[in-house]
Amino acid sequence: MRIIVTKDYEEMSRKAANIIAAQVVMKPNSVLGLATGSSPIGAYKLLVEGYKKGDLDFSEITSINLDEYVGLPAYHNQSYAYFMNENLFSHVNIKQENVFLPNGMEADETKECARYDEIIRTLGPIDLQLLGLGENGHIGFNEPDSFFADGTHKVELTESTINANSRLFNSIDEVPRYAYSMGVGSIFRAKHILLIASGQKKAEALRNTVLGLITPEVPASALKLHDNVTIVADEAALSLISALINKDE
Repeated sequence: MRIIVTKDYEEMSRKAANIIAAQVVMKPNSVLGLATGSSPIGAYKLLVEGYKKGDLDFSEITSINLDEYVGLPAYHNQSYAYFMNENLFSHVNIKQENVFLPNGMEADETKECARYDEIIRTLGPIDLQLLGLGENGHIGFNEPDSFFADGTHKVELTESTINANSRLFNSIDEVPRYAYSMGVGSIFRAKHILLIASGQKKAEALRNTVLGLITPEVPASALKLHDNVTIVADEAALSLISALINKDE
């Protein structure tokens, strides 16, 4: 597990974008596992800038997203399909047929999870999996639980996650209570995992991820078992473990 220390969100975004960009350049037909939320927005903006400058080409890239809310159509302005289009896909030359997300409008849980697992199996392994980190240690929508989920599954969101996401909706009552998410097992099969975290609110979760026990109560702690994980985090997010980190990394 490699930890890259950055000063703030802007530097974190730049370092993360550089890692993703390098993957795209070195392997133009890479399969990228992409994330949503506030953490990757800065990195996506920089990737768009790289494309507009002619430094990046997404024409052969395949994207497989981590998750999607259950009950939101792709055109809803809080769906993750909409988020990805607004922040990345509509600004670069990725082909629409190479973009994959769970279908939040599929009511048949078994059918949708099997469909998405087959996409991951057929197109994978994922070359680079981007992850944010929830305040409770969740990755994707893998919430604290009594076991690590393997494949795609329907998740009941915790109160803390609903509260954290409510800022994006008109009211907390509008926040979906369920989501489809890649399982920890699916994430773990990626060749390289890039976890990004920014801000004091992520400090406890990041400490538990890096220093705590490997437990499904902290889903991100499973990453300690993976042999190719890079964490890019700012000083605030790393504040509870900063004394143990070599600042020269």
